[in-house]
Amino acid sequence: MEGMTRTETGTGTGRRVSEARERLLRTAGQLFYAEGIHTVGVDRLVAESKITNATFYRHFRSKEDLAVAYIGSVDQAVRGQIGSLMAAEVPTDSILRGIGASLVEQIRSPGYRGCAFLNAAAEFPDPDHPVHRAVVQHREWFLRTVTGLFADITATQADHAGRHFVMLRDGAMSAGYLGDPVPAGETLLRGIEGLLRIHAARGLDERTASAPGQVSPAATTVSDIECSPPGA
Repeated sequence: MEGMTRTETGTGTGRRVSEARERLLRTAGQLFYAEGIHTVGVDRLVAESKITNATFYRHFRSKEDLAVAYIGSVDQAVRGQIGSLMAAEVPTDSILRGIGASLVEQIRSPGYRGCAFLNAAAEFPDPDHPVHRAVVQHREWFLRTVTGLFADITATQADHAGRHFVMLRDGAMSAGYLGDPVPAGETLLRGIEGLLRIHAARGLDERTASAPGQVSPAATTVSDIECSPPGA
């Protein structure tokens, strides 16, 4: 603590202050997610982060500013996960399946209590509030990213596929918290598989229709889609 005090008073290199900020943000993330943003006060955040009030307000003007940073940290974590999937040399449909698998892992993890973004939006319903705006910005990015992946498969109705994927995600994350996470995850993965097959069929139909003398097999292809578990 002595080294941290020197740094906070400006006699150090600044590294300790950065460590204090990261510890505060990490503690806030754990408490905000587990108990809710409104429930956790500044005094508790300061105590559990083992920092001073001065350090808290040096980094964040208010608890709401810290909440925005918390949402930003979750956003960056999701971007990092998806970025790693996109950086791998795998087919686009495998990336979308990988996003689904990551969601299932989260849903089934100990201490899971729903989507951090939806939870925060529920606590801050005012669309003009910075926390709410941070949630909306994340969701807009997620939708754009997923839609872009579907467009890589085929541009035909990629926007519809993207919105469908986001709705599958939202439903699974809520169902996984309020009910049994195991079937919630299984249903999500089956839904993604069905969506991928439908979207791939659209691309096939489009390519077939553009070929001279060919008739689109749309009805046959789409009617073959099966979203139930194998052997059900």
